[in-house]
Amino acid sequence: MSHDAKVDGRVREQTSRQAQDLNGFDYNAPAELFPSRSRAGKSRSRYMRFDTAAEGLRFVIEELPSPAALAAYLVIDEARFGLEEIRYLYENAGYPLTRATAPSSKSFQRLAPTPAFRSTI
Repeated sequence: MSHDAKVDGRVREQTSRQAQDLNGFDYNAPAELFPSRSRAGKSRSRYMRFDTAAEGLRFVIEELPSPAALAAYLVIDEARFGLEEIRYLYENAGYPLTRATAPSSKSFQRLAPTPAFRSTI
């Protein structure tokens, strides 16, 4: 089994564990966004707080530039959610806010890590 496959499996398991009981996920809990440690000055996002997890999820998916979204994460109820978990919770039927109807300039497909972004650790 290749290293990338093992990493992908671990990410999938973590996503499953963190979002396992979506009926119990509190979309109204406060959330904090921690940006990537990108050295690109202009596109660098900053730490942000959201009144609700739903607002944080929406911001990452609909507004955060793709390169910044790849390494950013949300902390909700002391649990850390990366891009895969964020996407999963945003796309879930239990998501309480209205999603963007027209595709924005930033599509979900562009958020997926490309082989160049995969970890080699």
